[in-house]
Amino acid sequence: MLDHCSISHKGGVVLWSRSFTPAASHTAASSTSPVNSLVRESLIEGRSSDGKYEKDGYAVKWTFVNDLELIFVVAYQRILQLTYVDELLLALRTLFIKLFKPFLASFVASLHVTGSAKLSSSAAPSASWNFRKAFEGWDGVFDKLLRGLEDKAAQERRTRVAHPARAVIDVTPPVEDTSTIPSQSNAEVQDEEQIARNVQALKNRLRGRGGQASRRGRGRTDVGSGRDSLPASDSETPTSKRKSRAKVQRKWGEAAPTENDMASLDYSYDSSVSDGPASSLDLSALVDNGSLGTRTQDGLYEVKDWEFGSQSDKNADDVIAQVLKKGGQDAKPASGSLGALGSIFSRLTGSKVLTEEDLKPVLEAMKQHLMKKNVAKEIADKVCDDVGQSLVGKKVGGFQSTTSAVRQALSNSITRILTPKTSTDLLLSIRTKLSTPVAASQKRLPYSITFVGVNGVGKSTNLSKVCFWLIQNGFRVLIAACDTFRSGAVEQLRVHVRNLGMLGVDGATNSKGRVELYERGYGKDAAGIAREAIAYGRDNDFDVVLIDTAGRMQDNEPLMRALAKLVATNNPDKIIFVGEALVGNEAVDQLTKFDRALRDFSAASGGQERGIDGMLVTKWDTVDDKVGAALSMTYVTGQPIIFVGCGQTYTDLRQLRVANVVQAILSD
Repeated sequence: MLDHCSISHKGGVVLWSRSFTPAASHTAASSTSPVNSLVRESLIEGRSSDGKYEKDGYAVKWTFVNDLELIFVVAYQRILQLTYVDELLLALRTLFIKLFKPFLASFVASLHVTGSAKLSSSAAPSASWNFRKAFEGWDGVFDKLLRGLEDKAAQERRTRVAHPARAVIDVTPPVEDTSTIPSQSNAEVQDEEQIARNVQALKNRLRGRGGQASRRGRGRTDVGSGRDSLPASDSETPTSKRKSRAKVQRKWGEAAPTENDMASLDYSYDSSVSDGPASSLDLSALVDNGSLGTRTQDGLYEVKDWEFGSQSDKNADDVIAQVLKKGGQDAKPASGSLGALGSIFSRLTGSKVLTEEDLKPVLEAMKQHLMKKNVAKEIADKVCDDVGQSLVGKKVGGFQSTTSAVRQALSNSITRILTPKTSTDLLLSIRTKLSTPVAASQKRLPYSITFVGVNGVGKSTNLSKVCFWLIQNGFRVLIAACDTFRSGAVEQLRVHVRNLGMLGVDGATNSKGRVELYERGYGKDAAGIAREAIAYGRDNDFDVVLIDTAGRMQDNEPLMRALAKLVATNNPDKIIFVGEALVGNEAVDQLTKFDRALRDFSAASGGQERGIDGMLVTKWDTVDDKVGAALSMTYVTGQPIIFVGCGQTYTDLRQLRVANVVQAILSD
């Protein structure tokens, strides 16, 4: 049984709706209804383009009529698994347009005329139209259609119950009857037996070849003896012949090493720098003056924006138009590049309505282009589906209007995904917390940021870049060394703290006291060290605590539980995922599992559910225009990319602008 059905305009005007239960009627009117959630989380953001959406036990399906800008929506309880919903949507769309197309065309035209006025008057047209009178008789048509489909589904259900043998070859049994399991046919059993025989025959052949190779290796000639010996493995080698080479220890001479000898080998401490003048440190190797940020009128230090190569003087629309207009002159049709889009669309001239068949080769070329830009395949499929849905049914009148439609669809889809849904102003968040009043008997807590990610992506290096940015904005920063596993992790942070202390702010001699390292060595509990670091920062008036964590693979459950424990224990203000720009499909897997594990395990540890709050993408300077990882990461989490790392110095940190990323992705 359905719960809700509605027909709406893309601008938000509800033309007709029907709720079938009192609960559904109340839910449909609330802000938490599945239909409202569909609009907010799927249609506006373009995050689900397969025509199905699930929320709070409800399943919602929809379809578009692009030329009339209509959305047909059906909602029902997910557990019911109604089989006639797709057929109902198709019939609804066909009948509604056939019966009321003249009225709908005039209504949409009036919306566009009014839309050129102020945004505040966008709701005015709906008040001047009498939808109840315009759609008089539609309720009876809908009831008749729904009853017919329900009767048909019930008849099919009775047929499956009366003739269970047909259910195997007809359709899958309904989910409600979990005991109905299709039996294997004789052909399937024979196939399995044949496969088993083939596998055994292959093993026999390999064993025979291995025996021959073993006999040849031992110098035997007893080929006709019939014995098939397996080749000798490493485990058959006598242990006496396998001597493990021990690590050669350092020779100190006759006397044992002293504390001074051991201290001389720790290069993370540099007494000559800490006691001598600032000039003893080569600052030119740590700071690139060409990549230094700028000061605003308010005195804030802002990092530079990332710009896309030689095309930085063009906006995204110009680049897309150039790609589409190249046509087939330079593009090779067999390559499937986006440059072939222009030649494909140039043949669609005249007053033509675009269909799925017309768009299929174009969308395939678009998908291949996105994957070449390092976009994960799953994300490329969904983006192309979204673009296809927005173009099907559109009327085109010549090449120019087609180019405009494609450009608009591409820009809208990618821009919707990349546009941040939350604030990316980290400085504002820090200042807001630091300015929040606390009780007289308490001290304010510092703003804490935890950096997480897989091994080797550059968490510690880019943490130090963020630290440099915070120091330039006048904050006192404490770095917590919570990577107690990797050898050299603490020493690496110690070197960064030493260098950052010597760089200073705006050319000052040094910034000692503005940055410190909190470390407790190796083999300790990372969650406990982070808690102690935050308490130390509170007692010593630090503004920000940057928590460095050990890298771990997303499938390692014990390590993910330990990370979730750190998050649940300390409740950091920001959790930043550090990922590489080089990854493609792996970006989706990493982010999905990190976010899911943090949410599940942090809630299970007794704290509140926490997920990824933002991303920092490293090695951005190595991918040129293949910036698809940004699209994949943002699509998966819905969270913004706060910074990108693009070099080896502390100033090599950049901010992303949506237009620049769109431009790079769509460049040919």
